Amino acid sequence: MSRLAFNFSDNFQRRIASGDASLRLYAILDAESCARRGLSLLAVAEAWRNAGIRLVQYRDKQGTDDAVLANALAIRGIFEGSGAILILNDRVPLFAASGFQGVHVGQTDAGVTTTREMIGREAILGTSTHTPVQVTEADKTDVSYIAVGPVYGTQTKLDASPVVGLEGVRTARALTRKPVVAIGGITAETVRLVHDNGADSVAVISALLPTSGETLDRPAKTLLRLLTV
Repeated sequence: MSRLAFNFSDNFQRRIASGDASLRLYAILDAESCARRGLSLLAVAEAWRNAGIRLVQYRDKQGTDDAVLANALAIRGIFEGSGAILILNDRVPLFAASGFQGVHVGQTDAGVTTTREMIGREAILGTSTHTPVQVTEADKTDVSYIAVGPVYGTQTKLDASPVVGLEGVRTARALTRKPVVAIGGITAETVRLVHDNGADSVAVISALLPTSGETLDRPAKTLLRLLTV
């Protein structure tokens, strides 16, 4: 079991409960999405750091453990000194070496109980849910936050679960006192609406990557502004 010197899980939940605006945007740095657009993963990470993003999940479903760990260490170096919270998607055995503050697991990844035993009580642990039943079950566990989605249709995951809509976000909010993270197809046009319907934090993937002619940091700055006004 990994042991951290600081209780990041409790601190994260306290900050969410206090309405910490810096945690309203949950940026997912997805290796496949970056590669598909011909973007450097680390260049995107640096742009996000400079834009002010302070909650990041690094996700790489295809890379080898060695490659994922190397990127995780580089990402940690980029965000060092910024106060950012770094979450590793799945890859639980790499958590201790990564120096990240937490892990996120899905319904088909390592179980929540097993993961908590491996990463320790102090680490942030998030889990994905797609139905009210899954939210209720997650609420009974020692997770730090519960992700719910997809809120809208998404192209990021080809095997995505059925859309839950804003009603799914509101339902999750009513079923748990734990922090709720909404995810799935969220854009600049909908990010504030999702937050205002009960999401403590809004996870964004594709909408954080620039379109043609945009600088790397522009989408991040736009989304941060929309969530802090």
